[in-house]
Amino acid sequence: LTPPSRVYGCVVAGEAVRRRVDEQLELWDVETNWLSSPARGAGVVNGYDHPARLGADRWMALVGARQRVLAQARPRPALVVMVGTAVTVDAMDTQGNFLGGFILPGFGLMLKALEMGTAGLKVPTGEISEFPSNTSDALTSGGTYAIAGAVQRMAKHLAKHCGAEPRCLMTGGAGWKMQPFMGMPCELVDNLIFDGLLAIASRRLGA
Repeated sequence: LTPPSRVYGCVVAGEAVRRRVDEQLELWDVETNWLSSPARGAGVVNGYDHPARLGADRWMALVGARQRVLAQARPRPALVVMVGTAVTVDAMDTQGNFLGGFILPGFGLMLKALEMGTAGLKVPTGEISEFPSNTSDALTSGGTYAIAGAVQRMAKHLAKHCGAEPRCLMTGGAGWKMQPFMGMPCELVDNLIFDGLLAIASRRLGA
């Protein structure tokens, strides 16, 4: 890669991971700008009770979603769903105000909790079914529809609050697994967090 003039990033994986990334980037002799969650920025207002406690990944995804919404002829509320180790379902109104969101376990954490907390229950991979007739399918279907139900519930809250149907943007490593079972339109975006990072970086550079 051509050596960059600036490096921007966000991290929620802990200080040890952050230090390791900094060490790996020393080959460029460029200090990394680690971004956190401010009270406002890039067209989004952070409505968290304590703005700095909002995960930086969630903030970047909200900023990335805002850029996509503003590119529309008529901006709409946005529902930002990240499906990974944990699942976050965040609501943003038409004006770019982050209203709040849900946090729930992702697939792996749900299944691990069931395996650890239920005697004799093992968790092989199952299929997603409307009427599961074996334990493997029941576990996989239960986790999938639990996530889908949380997203649908937040979509209803946001539509009622804003008086308009929200645009749902879904990202994260397991987003492709969820999209077919959402029961509502959800646009899969591979790099929503990076979109947010780029939007903030371009503003800092005056682009």
